[in-house]
Amino acid sequence: MRRLLWVGVGVGLTVLVIRRGREWMAQVVPEPATGAVDTALSVAKVLRHARSEFDAGWAAKESELMSALIGDRDPSALAADGAAAREALRARRAHEDRWSRRISEDWSDQPTEDPDDDDGYAF
Repeated sequence: MRRLLWVGVGVGLTVLVIRRGREWMAQVVPEPATGAVDTALSVAKVLRHARSEFDAGWAAKESELMSALIGDRDPSALAADGAAAREALRARRAHEDRWSRRISEDWSDQPTEDPDDDDGYAF
């Protein structure tokens, strides 16, 4: 019961301070300044609305592009498949690199002229 009393007192004081503050603001601050504050608040409201519209458009375009790119497949399954494909490609490249090194090492001591080229033509 005591808590409810103090909550009521707090609400009453808050209302009183807000009303007295508005009255004091109207007396002390000139009218153009309050108009500027109202204008700034309306600009902030418009910017919040524009941001929410931008975010909604962004999400719609993102979902459209994702559906065009991957269709009805699950993105997490594609990510797992992609990781496996990358590992397979790395393994294949490592194997190809070993093969190309072996070829170049075996070929480097061989002559570069064709022994069957008896015609004397360079082409």
